[in-house]
Amino acid sequence: MPQSSATSSRKEFQPTSRLAPWLFVGPAVLLFTFALAAPFLYAVVLSFRGIRIRGGGLGMREEVAVGFKNYYYAATNPELWAGFGRMLHVGVISVPVMLTFALLFALLLDSPHVRFRQVSRLAIFTPYAVPGVIASLMWGFIYLPGVSPIREAFSASGLTPPDFFGEHAIFFSIANISIWGSVGFNMVILYTALRGISSELYDAARVDGCREWQIALHVKLPLLLPAVILTGLFSLVGTIQLFSEPKTLEPLGNAISTTWVPVMLVYRDAFISMNIYMGAATSMFVACLTVTVTLVVLKFMQRRERRKLS
Repeated sequence: MPQSSATSSRKEFQPTSRLAPWLFVGPAVLLFTFALAAPFLYAVVLSFRGIRIRGGGLGMREEVAVGFKNYYYAATNPELWAGFGRMLHVGVISVPVMLTFALLFALLLDSPHVRFRQVSRLAIFTPYAVPGVIASLMWGFIYLPGVSPIREAFSASGLTPPDFFGEHAIFFSIANISIWGSVGFNMVILYTALRGISSELYDAARVDGCREWQIALHVKLPLLLPAVILTGLFSLVGTIQLFSEPKTLEPLGNAISTTWVPVMLVYRDAFISMNIYMGAATSMFVACLTVTVTLVVLKFMQRRERRKLS
């Protein structure tokens, strides 16, 4: 009797146990569907649509299917490729510098001789908590002639003040904002990966006579390489999605056009020119590039892991 009652009770609770995982996963699935999947699918649909004027002249406007016409215009748009070139310039400057500083800070914070570790970690991470628009405005006033303390310091010293909105200097100005805001986030990722490494490896290296810089160079760095590649991937994706920094600085100088980077071109087409169909096609083009870069980097990481195992 006790055995049969236990069996029946288990049967009674089976439906509840099957439903429980969906109750936990459900909110995340709904959020993903309405916040990401639905807008993405709507943009895909719009990218294959367009406006046709029926009757000519001032005739009626109607939405029609245009196939891959929008994608052809996006792929052959010289403004898009010029934007990719400028985006690449910013990425070449910001990504290596950002990774270098993030790695340096992570290694310093992981050193046993560093004091005030928690305060330093919080201070380095704090710029990441500042919204991109606010950070761009703050740096924009630092760059702007007439209110820039850097330019005033140069003028007081009898030196020619730098033009932060110059044709070539603008790349460094925007890269600086990106570096300032993202070093802390990537530092936390690298520092967390360092804390996951067994301390026995460091103790063994110290017994063999290695100094701290040798441990960092020959023990920590090789084990940290997957995390470095991951942060590099995040930085590349962030560079492709570059928008808030140049868009905020656009009214402050003449060096930044409305199509300075690809996402600004999408914004202009969709919300200024009111050509949402062309904007959707261009955004899908940029999204495909982002996915391609991500897959290439992940494939590289998988091949590296396979070589290590073999």
